[in-house]
Amino acid sequence: MNLSVVVPVFNEEKNINILYQELIDVLTKLDLTFEIIFIDDGSTDKSLAILSELQENDSRIVVISFRRNFGQTAALSAGFDYARGNIIITLDGDLQNDPEDIPKLLQKLSEGYDIVNGWRFDRKDSFFSRRLPSIIANKIISYSTNVKLHDYGCTLKAFRKEITQNIKLYGEMHRFIPAIASGMGSSVAEVKVNHRVRKFGKSKYGISRTIRVVLDLITVKFLLSYATRPLQIFGLLGFSCGIIGFCMAIYLTIQRQFYGISLANRPALLLAILLIFMGLQFVTLGLLAELQSRTYHEAQNKPIYSIRNILRKNDEK
Repeated sequence: MNLSVVVPVFNEEKNINILYQELIDVLTKLDLTFEIIFIDDGSTDKSLAILSELQENDSRIVVISFRRNFGQTAALSAGFDYARGNIIITLDGDLQNDPEDIPKLLQKLSEGYDIVNGWRFDRKDSFFSRRLPSIIANKIISYSTNVKLHDYGCTLKAFRKEITQNIKLYGEMHRFIPAIASGMGSSVAEVKVNHRVRKFGKSKYGISRTIRVVLDLITVKFLLSYATRPLQIFGLLGFSCGIIGFCMAIYLTIQRQFYGISLANRPALLLAILLIFMGLQFVTLGLLAELQSRTYHEAQNKPIYSIRNILRKNDEK
C-alpha cells in the first residue's frame, strides 16, 4: 500500500459524500495504491450509516467506529495504528481542507522530508475567535519547541509511516506531532494549502480549547527537553530556591546577631524558610522523576534514540 488517507469524522453527515468524491477524484489521478480510513469519533447523526454504505460499495474504504467521542487526537492515533500505507495523509472531515492539495504535500515529501505540514495561508475563519488565538498559539509553540511553523493546527499533513509508528498521542497533542517528531530527528517542511469556508455543520473548536493546548504545550516541552533527565529541571529549580532561601537566612542571621535587629514579625524569615524547604522538595521530586523515567525506559526496553537507517558492508539497510 502506497498511501493511506486518515479522516476523523464527528457529526459530518452532510460533508462525507462530498469529501469522499473529492478524495476519489484526486487519488485516482495518482499512480499509487491507496486506502481512505474514516474514523467515526462517536457521531450522533447519520455519519456512521453513510460511512458504512460507502465501505460496502468501495473496498478502498476503511471505517473505524469509536464507542463514544474520544476527540481528534484519539481518532488520528487510531488512523495511524491501522494505516497500511507507506505515506499517511491526514485531513479534516468538514470540507475545509482541500483534497486537491494532497499532490502538493506528496511532492514536498518526495524531496526527502519526513513530515509536511499544511499552512492555511488564507484562512476562512473568524478573526477574533479562531485566527487570533491560533496566531498567538503558533508563535508560542514555535518559540517553545524551536520548530518554526505558521500553522500547527492545520490537520492537513503528510507523514512517512515510520514516523507515526514511534509517536504516542494523548490529550490535544495531535497538533504537536511535528514538534515531537522533530525532537526525534525528523525533518519537517511546510507548504501553503487552500482553506475553504465551512458549508455544513458547525465547528467543534472554541476559544476554550486554547487553554488545553497551552497545558499540552507544557507537557510537550518537558518531554522534548527533560523526559530522560528530569532531575536537571527540578534540580535547577530546587538549587535556585534553596540558594536564595539560604542567602536570605544568612542575611537575617547577621542582622540579628551583629546589629540586634529583631526578627519577630519579619515576613522575610518565613520566606527564607519556605524557599529552603521548596528547594529540598524540588530536588526530591527530581530524584523520584529520575527513578520513574528509568523504570519507564528500562521496563519497556524503550530506546532513548531514534534511528533513520543502518548501513552495512553488504549494503543491507
